[in-house]
Amino acid sequence: MDSVRKIINDPVYGFITVDNPLIFRLISHPWYQRLRRIHQMAFACLVFPGAEHSRLHHSLGAYHLMHNALVELKNKGVEITPEEDEGAKAAILLHDIGHGPYSHAMEHILTGVDHETISLLIMRQLNIEFEGALEMAINIFTDNYEKPFLHQLVSGQLDVDRMDYLTRDSFFTGVSEGAIGYDRILKMLTVRNGDLMVEEKGIFTTEKFLVSRRLMYWQVYLHKTVLSAEKMLVRIIQRAKELIATGTQLKAATEAFDFFLQRKELSDGMANHLATFCLIDDYDVLTTIKNWVFNPDPILSMLCKGLVNRQLFKVKLQALPFEPAAIEDLRNRICKRLHVSHADSKYFLLEGEAQNTTYDPSDERITILFKDGNTRDISDVDNALIHHNLASPVKKFYVCYIDML
Repeated sequence: MDSVRKIINDPVYGFITVDNPLIFRLISHPWYQRLRRIHQMAFACLVFPGAEHSRLHHSLGAYHLMHNALVELKNKGVEITPEEDEGAKAAILLHDIGHGPYSHAMEHILTGVDHETISLLIMRQLNIEFEGALEMAINIFTDNYEKPFLHQLVSGQLDVDRMDYLTRDSFFTGVSEGAIGYDRILKMLTVRNGDLMVEEKGIFTTEKFLVSRRLMYWQVYLHKTVLSAEKMLVRIIQRAKELIATGTQLKAATEAFDFFLQRKELSDGMANHLATFCLIDDYDVLTTIKNWVFNPDPILSMLCKGLVNRQLFKVKLQALPFEPAAIEDLRNRICKRLHVSHADSKYFLLEGEAQNTTYDPSDERITILFKDGNTRDISDVDNALIHHNLASPVKKFYVCYIDML
């Protein structure tokens, strides 16, 4: 295979170098290029106008951090073969390739399958196309390789995926609370008995990383306006599927999007429809919603018009569940004002809960390696900022409803 060397100018890290032929082939593949057309942060741009970056930006950034992490570990004497190096880079490059339009907002309602499962299906299909070249990447991605630290760099509490999206999302939203010392964390990484660890000198930077993630979730990812837009999108798709199920002729803007919209379930499995799935992106959905603004169904039209024109549902958040009587009163007022049935009021009023965990010990743990050779979980470190009671998720209950003023 011919040698290759490409330079990508990234606004966050500067120049990202691609010098591996397999990585270049993956980046050039149409299924990967589709990620250009999927926003990394879905509707966050409705609150933070700069948050227009794509899934492709993020995966390239995570690839860059993986490259740097592997260099640091090799410089510390960790044995990483060229095949393992290539496999880890390919795994992180493709870790999000299974995301659908608007990412998490539509993850289950469109296909009924989570994006990690679709990512793995796509990787396996590409492995066939690339004549087995992704076997190592798949083993690392699925944690079926003999060196666990390679998988931990792809998916864990301190993986390069999280390092990039916190750094990148902070940069593009302008929310400085999300900024992390990713470069110092990478310098502090080490491996012991096959597991990824952080040297003692990296404790405070790692704690700052966990706190920044917590702040970004409440300030950005779970922002009530973002939550409102995502819930409206889900209600739009639910209404469209309900109309189709009752025999109403309703078409999406593209054949690929229409394929998934018209089906209650994929009886023959998602693996048989990867090529169709990889044709849909944010533009298919947004163009469809713009078309449906003029649909004769008043509920679908109202929802679509609200999302297109940023006339979003109101959201109230609080620490305790809402009183059922208050919700029922609000539902009755919506029914009266909009002249909709009690059953159809679900499209204009919904309840739920949002939650975030600062540090989850049941996930891949963050282990600190001390100078004397001892190891401890970061939550057990003396005077730790991150302690066990932060393992419990923080919940906020919300009610999301149409503004009737």
